[in-house]
Amino acid sequence: MTAIKHALQRDIFTPNDERLLSIVNVCKAGKKKRNCFLCATVTTERPVQVNVVKVKKSDKGDFYKRQTAWALRDLAVVDAKDAVKESPEFDLHFDKVYKWVASSTVEKNTFISCIWKLNQRYLRKKIDFINVSSQLLEESVPSGENQSVAGGDEEAVDEYQELNAREEQDIEIMMEGCEYAIANAEAFAEKLSRELQVLDGANIQSIMASEKQVNILMKLLDEALKEVDQIELKLSSYEEMLQSVKEQMDQISESNHLIHLSNTNNVKLLSEIEFLVNHMDLAKGHIKALQEGDLTSSRGIEACTNAADALLQCMNVALRPGHDMLHAVKQQQQRFSDLREQFARRLASHLNSVFVQQGHDQSSTLAQHSAELTLPNHHPFHRDLLRYAKLMEWLKNTDYGKYEGLTKNYMDYLSRLYEREIKDFFEVAKIKMTGTTREGKKFATLPRKESAVKQETESLHGSSGKLTGSTSSLNKLSVQSSGNRRSQSSSLLDMGNMSASDLDVADRTKFDKIFEQVLSELEPLCLAEQDFISKFFKLQQHQSTSGTTMNEAEEMDGVALSRSYTSGVPQTVSSEKDMIRQMMTKIFRCIEPELNNLIALGDKIDSFNSLYMLVKMSHHVWTAQNVDPASFLSTTLGNVLVTVKRNFDKCISNQMKQMDEVKISKKSKVGILPFVAEFEEFAALAESIFKNAERRGDLDKAYIKLIRAVFDSVEKVANESQKTPRDVVMMENFHHIFATLSRLKISCLEAEKKEAKQKYTDHLQSYVIYSLGQPLEKLNHFFEGVEARVAQGIREEEVSYQLAFNKQELRKVIKEYPGKEVKKGLDNLYKKVDKHLCEEENLLQVVWHSMQDEFIRQYKHFEGLIARCYPGSGITMEFTIQDILDYCSSIAQSH
Repeated sequence: MTAIKHALQRDIFTPNDERLLSIVNVCKAGKKKRNCFLCATVTTERPVQVNVVKVKKSDKGDFYKRQTAWALRDLAVVDAKDAVKESPEFDLHFDKVYKWVASSTVEKNTFISCIWKLNQRYLRKKIDFINVSSQLLEESVPSGENQSVAGGDEEAVDEYQELNAREEQDIEIMMEGCEYAIANAEAFAEKLSRELQVLDGANIQSIMASEKQVNILMKLLDEALKEVDQIELKLSSYEEMLQSVKEQMDQISESNHLIHLSNTNNVKLLSEIEFLVNHMDLAKGHIKALQEGDLTSSRGIEACTNAADALLQCMNVALRPGHDMLHAVKQQQQRFSDLREQFARRLASHLNSVFVQQGHDQSSTLAQHSAELTLPNHHPFHRDLLRYAKLMEWLKNTDYGKYEGLTKNYMDYLSRLYEREIKDFFEVAKIKMTGTTREGKKFATLPRKESAVKQETESLHGSSGKLTGSTSSLNKLSVQSSGNRRSQSSSLLDMGNMSASDLDVADRTKFDKIFEQVLSELEPLCLAEQDFISKFFKLQQHQSTSGTTMNEAEEMDGVALSRSYTSGVPQTVSSEKDMIRQMMTKIFRCIEPELNNLIALGDKIDSFNSLYMLVKMSHHVWTAQNVDPASFLSTTLGNVLVTVKRNFDKCISNQMKQMDEVKISKKSKVGILPFVAEFEEFAALAESIFKNAERRGDLDKAYIKLIRAVFDSVEKVANESQKTPRDVVMMENFHHIFATLSRLKISCLEAEKKEAKQKYTDHLQSYVIYSLGQPLEKLNHFFEGVEARVAQGIREEEVSYQLAFNKQELRKVIKEYPGKEVKKGLDNLYKKVDKHLCEEENLLQVVWHSMQDEFIRQYKHFEGLIARCYPGSGITMEFTIQDILDYCSSIAQSH
């Protein structure tokens, strides 16, 4: 091991200026034994660096190479595995745990002991040695002996020490001076001994020669000490003399400090007084304005506003610590409070008087609008009150109780004023709708509208009454003939030469204009009042996505709309936006019930008015929501829109109900059913009203419900008809429905239009086949027998040999149907068809032409059978196809 150690020192560590102190032959635990050496080294240069180096024999030759080096300061733990039992395994904890197996326990212990000594000598950080025998870890030596012990340890650790360069150079010089030293070592040693003795003698003589100089130096030192003593005595005397001067200077310094402190306090006191005077002094002009200022003139209001702002600034000044304890400050604050209370009371009293006076002045103008469908303009009232807006803001910030009282008083006065105006306004609207005057006189109107006029004065919350207008015809117990319907529609009425339908349109247009004018008058009134409230009472209007939207109203379908507020003002207001809404609700509490009453009246006058109201109300709700979805106007119109939607749905439901309850007369023919004509009128009216409307979806849903009800009711009436054949009822009414849908081009009813056309075509064909039947009955029975024989397997050309179907029998049957008999039968058939069909739909020629085609088809079928079954017999019918065409044409022209 010593030879390996010397070799490693020479080949690896000497070139790196390192000294090898300990070595151990190891291999990694758990792997194949590939031996390597762990070496403990120190550098020869300071500061000393201690390393643990892994050295491995090269695979290519018989020499060693340095593989890995770890600084000893990075070593955290040395684990010997077992302190009692000898084991060659040990672990070194650097950046990770390295597990080693030494070649012998002795080498392991020697290496661990060397590591412990190096740690004790060179490292401040102590390494943890676990599972190590205490015998290997030597006790720490005292500090005074560190150097010698360390040197001894180093000698104990180091068995070989190489000469450094200087030592080698000195030895070489000496050996050059003694060439014979190599040959005679004893002579060389004697010479060195003699020279050493000469040097020792010279040193002793030199020490003895310097004794006089040492004595002289000692004398000089004694003289210097005496001089130092004298200087100290002088300094002590000087210090005693300066002691009195120091006391006087201290007194002067203390006096200067007191003067400076007094000046500083005076400056601070002046600053505090200036602060209080500048910030808590109210000008006499302001005080006078607050106590006696004129609150009726613009100049007086401006002076009071400036004085109130100045008072508020004085009261809100941020006092410094201690100011509130000053008697003058307390007096001034009390004076400000008295001024504030006095002015707030005077301002509140004046504004209450203004509210009352403005209400009376506004009431005097109501007579001007009593006969017109317009609402009084409140702009002058708002303009006069807005002069006090800044004072209201001041009152809100200083005395919220009086501000709240003014708010309630304003709502009380204005709600009564607006209630009178709005009720008179709606009274005029009802008069214009019904055509009556305030004295109860009636304008000229339709006789069938009189019941609605009489009901206008009755309670509008009772039953909806009997539908008039277009749906009134559905209340009839029997279906009138087409002639009666035409005579009704063409009769003259009391007003000029207008027909009933024309006058209906005029009345509905008039109602639409009145209803639109009502909404157009209400909207600016509400918006102007809301804008005034926000400005006068200093309430911010915030945009919000809450509130009732049109889609929500559409989905309600009669469900009560939940409200986010009540008619009264709550004790606690969550936000200024809610306060605006609540004030508007209190002021305009009569708008919603009056609108509902007007809507109910319009619905009683004519149920079709709900179409106009739905379109107009939807448009106004959409406009209001674009401005502010959470505003009072938007919410109120949204609630009323739900009522209008209910009336619209009720109108549709009533029409469907009346269709289901319709009864037909057993003595007269049916013709075009009343509800089919009414659907045409409803669709034409609805298309004109809902053109470019926002709520087209409601109409499309109503169309689907109505058309299905019409289809079902037509089939029901057709099945119950006794005078008119079922196919005729279905054919005529579905033809009318198809014509109506084709003319109006309603996109959502395309499928129903196709269905109506198909039903019309099917029932036309069915009626033709049923009515025409077998005009040549015996001939038809004869050829049915012929076809039966052919079906049994007899060849067509052999049928003539059958006894019952020979040529003679065929000629007998043909002779029974001469041309005159055929024409007579067709004439009777035409009269029968004419009796079944109504003149309104004008389908007689269409049906007759279809019967002509069906008769010709049967004729051609018979000719074909004769040609195939009786070839070469020369048998033909006694009339031709041209004769059939002539018969049908002459019959049609004669009627």
